[in-house]
Amino acid sequence: MATTPLLQEQGLRRHWGWFLALGIVTAILGAIALFMIPIATVAAVLILGWLMVFGGILETIHAFRVSGWRGVSLHLIAGILGILIGLMIATHPVAGALAWTLLFASFFTVIGAFRIIMGLRLKFRHWGWTVFDGAITLVLGVLLAIEWPWSGLWFLGLALGISMLLRGWSYIVLSLAVRSMAQPIEIPKAA
Repeated sequence: MATTPLLQEQGLRRHWGWFLALGIVTAILGAIALFMIPIATVAAVLILGWLMVFGGILETIHAFRVSGWRGVSLHLIAGILGILIGLMIATHPVAGALAWTLLFASFFTVIGAFRIIMGLRLKFRHWGWTVFDGAITLVLGVLLAIEWPWSGLWFLGLALGISMLLRGWSYIVLSLAVRSMAQPIEIPKAA
């Protein structure tokens, strides 16, 4: 049975407090990350490292479970590499932060340049925004690369803190919007 959008909205309205609580907690954690940027950077890298380890373990188990096809060796290699790289990152979080930051610097530089080129070549409606986005992204990548290795100590923590703060704020705003939705109108049933 499909639910109507009105019923879905009313279900959300009953739980607006959970969105508010989630937003407040997330915003507080984001603010803490911004006040303790190097620690947030190391924490983010540790979490990424352990996620890679667990992902590698799962992929290795999967490789042994589906051993009857030709792609099993790729799964096994990917799983083992995930475990090894994850362990290296988890046991050396500062080096992991430096490596992740250099990876982000390269990514931002390439993506920024690509967006500038595509915006200038295609010149679709409002193409200037794409060029602007590309220029900012390119500058961020170049600045991260120029400031590397020092940027490796603060970039991930700063990005994590800002992301969590903004996500928390958006949950708070969502909760207030859901709370202010109109009450359902009760339609009396015909006798």
